[in-house]
This record gives sequence, C-alpha cells and structure tokens, in this order.
Amino acid sequence: MSTQQTTVTPATTFSAEVRLASRPVGSPTADTFELVRTAVPEPAEGEIVVRNTWMSVDPYMRGRMDDAPSYIPPFELGAALDGSAVGVVVASRSDAVPVGATVSHFLGWREYAVLDAAAAAVVDTGLAPASAYLGVLGTTGLTAYAALTEIAPVREGDVVFVSAAAGAVGSVAGQLARRLGASKVIGSAGGPEKAAKLVTDFGYDSAIDYRAGSLDEQLAAAAPEGIDVYLDSVGGNHLRAAIGAMRTGGRIALVGAISTYNATSPAPGPDNLFQAAAKELNLRGMLVSSYFHLFPEWIGRAAGWLADGSLRTEQTVVEGIEQAPAAFLGVMRGANTGKMLVRLEG
Repeated sequence: MSTQQTTVTPATTFSAEVRLASRPVGSPTADTFELVRTAVPEPAEGEIVVRNTWMSVDPYMRGRMDDAPSYIPPFELGAALDGSAVGVVVASRSDAVPVGATVSHFLGWREYAVLDAAAAAVVDTGLAPASAYLGVLGTTGLTAYAALTEIAPVREGDVVFVSAAAGAVGSVAGQLARRLGASKVIGSAGGPEKAAKLVTDFGYDSAIDYRAGSLDEQLAAAAPEGIDVYLDSVGGNHLRAAIGAMRTGGRIALVGAISTYNATSPAPGPDNLFQAAAKELNLRGMLVSSYFHLFPEWIGRAAGWLADGSLRTEQTVVEGIEQAPAAFLGVMRGANTGKMLVRLEG
C-alpha cells in the first residue's frame, strides 16, 4: 500500500488555470481564453500534485481549439487547456514518485496539476535545467532528431533546407543536420535578426529571410545545385519552393504547416506537386508521438552536447500563467526565437 507524502501546505490551495472560452474562427485572440482560480483537490491513491514551474505553448495547439477530428482530441470549451509542463511534486500518494521530484507531464496551462503518477516522468535536473525538458530534451528536440534520422534521413554530403529555422525545432535541426553529415544547411526565418542568428548561433551555412523577397529565388541562390532534404514546419509556399528545389530522390519530412493553421477555408496545396513524382521524391508525414521510443537515445546524445556547449539553444520566456495566452499568440506569429516557454514560478 502506498504511503501518503505531503508538504506543509494550507488547508486549501488555489490554482490559476487557463480555459478555452470560445472556439476561434481564424486567428485566436485574447478573448479566446479565460483565467480561472480553482481549488486544488487532494490526491487520490496513486496520484501526485505537481506545482508547475514551466509550461510550453506550441503551434499544434491551434488545431485543438477547433471542434474537429484530428490525431489528438480537441480542447473542451470551458475546461482548462493542456500541454507539456514540468514542475515539482508537492504531494504524493505514490511510492514511485516522491515529494520533491521534478517531473514532466501533460497538464500544463495551470499552476498546480493533480494526475496519476504513471502519467508523469521524473527528469534529471542534474543533467540539464528543468526547462530543457520542454525544448531541446523534450518533444521539439525529439522532432528534429526523428525527422532527420527516420523520416527524411540526412546522408553524408546532403544539402538540407529547414523552414521555421529559428524556432524550437528548427534551431536544433540545423545543428543536428551538420552532425549527421550535411555538406550545406540552409534555414528560412522571418526578419533580418532571426536570419542572422541562424548563421551566428544555430549552425546554418546560409539563411533566407522569407519576408525579404521571392522564396524560390532566394533558395535557388543558396542552393544552386538543389537540395536533398527538407524539414517542413510551415507548408504553403515553403513546401512549394522546396519541391521545386529538390534533387531526384530527395526526402521531405512533413512536420507541420503553421502557415495554414488559422485558415478559414481549405488551404491550397503546392501547385507543383507533380514534380514530386517526376523527381521520385519521398514526402512523409510525422507525429512525434510515434517516436517517443527514441527519447532515451536522443536525450543521451543531446545532453552531452548541451554539457560541452556544442549544441546551442535559446528560449523566449514569458512570465506568469496570466501571460500564457499572449505567449501562445506570440508563437503563432513567430515572436519567439528557439522555444517559447511560460515560467510559472521560479
């Protein structure tokens, strides 16, 4: 039988949480969300209470705001949103997860989370800071790793193109492509500051500012002999340009399509899709949840690179649960460099 473990807390602890107030049509706004304070229940047998310290906001969450079938259930109206978070266990009725442990779990968007201990993973904050488990050592880092080793594997001498290259996935992907043997790594980002950072900080050989002119022309200038691998987080004109620049036998990892997430009607596909047949390309979709088995392998490699400074990462941090909606709206318009995170308590 489990022994209850608790910290010294007031008789009633209250938690602020962000709920979905309405389903957006087009771009979400601040009115899409509401902030509510609620009492934290006592944990049942096998449960833990976590005081969240960091939470993640991610583009895929936009799709969950629509009441439409997808690979993950939609958010419920009037209920707290959820997503990746890390925090400290402050009460436990599980022998497996003690009070004081730092854990990652999926009940973000709230200050305190009550969940089954089996739904939390204890993380090693001696290996890396807790926040890293929401970024480079979390699903965004794993996405880059799985995309470039399993979905569109990089081979020695390849020319690699990455969209959203200054974001959470892209800022890791450029450096990883180089480690996997790419001869040239090209990234696309919005604005001159982000484009410059791709080269100075994130291991890219050249950068495209997609706001500065024709994407097709800039990609052709950066890779005059074509590209072999494309990691797509944007869709739309980025996917079209990549297909046009692909060499025969090229590989494309379809990870996301943020350019279409706020569309109010079906977004048109690339008008050059037949080139995928003519060039014998491989376009393959990816859900990171299908590659969780690679987490130990990825963390084992990436943690060492973080420790020796050879893997550079960046975070854009917003303070406080009440600012979580603004952080989400920011990531949807590309306001972040690296991983966008909300710090709930230091």
